[in-house]
Amino acid sequence: SIKMDLLHSNGVLIIQHLQRDYRAYQEFLNFMSHVGDPRNIFSIYFPLWFQLNQVVGTKMIWVAVIGDWFNLIFKWILFGHRPYWWVQETMIYPNQSSPCLEQFPITCETGPGSPSGHAMGSSCIWYVMVTAALSYTVRWKDKSAVTLHRLTWSFLWSIFWIIQISVCISRVFIATHFPHQVILGVFAGILVAEAFEHTPAIQTASLRMYIKTNLFLFIFAFGFYLVLKLLDIDLLWSVPKAKKWCANPDWINIDTTPFAGLVRNLGALFGLGLGINSEMFITSCKGKNSCKMSFRILCIAASLATLQLYNFVKIPTHTEYLFYILSFCKSAATPLTVVALVPYCVHSLMRTTEKKLN
Repeated sequence: SIKMDLLHSNGVLIIQHLQRDYRAYQEFLNFMSHVGDPRNIFSIYFPLWFQLNQVVGTKMIWVAVIGDWFNLIFKWILFGHRPYWWVQETMIYPNQSSPCLEQFPITCETGPGSPSGHAMGSSCIWYVMVTAALSYTVRWKDKSAVTLHRLTWSFLWSIFWIIQISVCISRVFIATHFPHQVILGVFAGILVAEAFEHTPAIQTASLRMYIKTNLFLFIFAFGFYLVLKLLDIDLLWSVPKAKKWCANPDWINIDTTPFAGLVRNLGALFGLGLGINSEMFITSCKGKNSCKMSFRILCIAASLATLQLYNFVKIPTHTEYLFYILSFCKSAATPLTVVALVPYCVHSLMRTTEKKLN
């Protein structure tokens, strides 16, 4: 406990330093915090990659869902505090002279803080994207191509680490994580992504397999929660602290609670399984149009546009259980739209156009 308090107090000093000396970069750091938001995986990265490479797109969803699930379990086990409430409750500062940490609209996360979900989600997804991009260059055999591969390797991994460091600094800057929490998140995300580099079975998974995986993830997480609750250990201990110490009650969002993330991810995985095993997917993405670049570009544009419209659909938060049900449905609709609905509509449109031209 003393070592952890020392780690936290040193972390507070780093946060104060960042908030004082990096004020000019506030907008950039807030932007990088949004870049690391796990929700961008489903609404931006996945639509782009799935239409370009279905293997990478599928792996991306699995890595994001399983990675976030492990993040939730780790959070419940580690009981990590967040800086913005820890400085208000710790007794290590004399005469109640606790440091003043500035809060922002995206500071008040309600779940435990360790490991960082943003850092973990960002590292695992960017790891998948970088390794996928490099897999195309590794096949080059001639001497000049090998040199180009090495340069590409250095460039892409440099970009990877620049992004991860920027996301980590941004999460520390807004006082929602201690430095050790974001570092742990980055390396945990890399481990999850690397594990899926050696798990080809996900590419041929049936709808039944998707449903079984969803049930296992939900039952394990909910069962873990209930068992510890029977032992009088409240895994939602962080929510009251967030509500108590957040500078603005409007910054508290139910979407950041532990179960909200679980439901969102289970919905995304179910929607992917439903889409990949649908007739619409087989007709459109396995047909002759799937090889055409025009088909892929249209699918990317239509998918991104449609998913942006989904952002305008606000889920009511007055009833918690209704929120979880609707959140599951909305999350399932995202990959289903990208995988099946949009490609099928584009395929039908192109086929109709071809018939008119003939």
